[in-house]
Amino acid sequence: MKAIIIGATGATGRELVATLLGDGNYTSVSTFVRRPMNMYHPKLTENIVDLSTVEQYAELIVGDVLFSCLGSTLKSAGSKEAQWAIDFDIPHKFATIAKGNGVHSMVLVSAYGANPKSKIFYSRMKGELERSIAELAFVQYIIFRPGMLLRPDTDRLGEKVTAMLLSVLNTIGILRKQCPLPTAILAKKLVIAPIRLPDGESSVEINNIFLF
Repeated sequence: MKAIIIGATGATGRELVATLLGDGNYTSVSTFVRRPMNMYHPKLTENIVDLSTVEQYAELIVGDVLFSCLGSTLKSAGSKEAQWAIDFDIPHKFATIAKGNGVHSMVLVSAYGANPKSKIFYSRMKGELERSIAELAFVQYIIFRPGMLLRPDTDRLGEKVTAMLLSVLNTIGILRKQCPLPTAILAKKLVIAPIRLPDGESSVEINNIFLF
């Protein structure tokens, strides 16, 4: 299979690229990034692009599976409008082009609590993206809804504190469904999903990702 990835420079995305490159089921991996990843492999094709004008690169968005790990935080984006442009507009444009180019499968990293009717901006944005991509009618559409992610060498203090708190609560039987998930494990699950799951729409919820 030929894989296409957006969001490859993030923690999950980098793990995903590395896992795909080591998996014999995938013959090529094509990334679309704003800056070089400094990763080199015979199966890897790195496309340095302006993600806000993806239509210019439509002829390059070809393959069998599109993986979307693209996401930002409100702090890094600077505003809700900017975050929406990154987290919704870009993945949706890529998905639209990929579907038009005959890509069979779409694997979306969404978020726990995603709901287009949510009053919480982030959850509503993720829910809207899930729904909008569903309307494109990929032959196979897989949604992952992880909770707290453990990123290697993170410098986010809040993330470290939250992960420690959740880990403590998990050990005493509280909030086990929200057990922090290492990005390396998520990446492995993303890679096997198009192989193990059937055509149609599937969702892998926070409490099932470890078991999947």
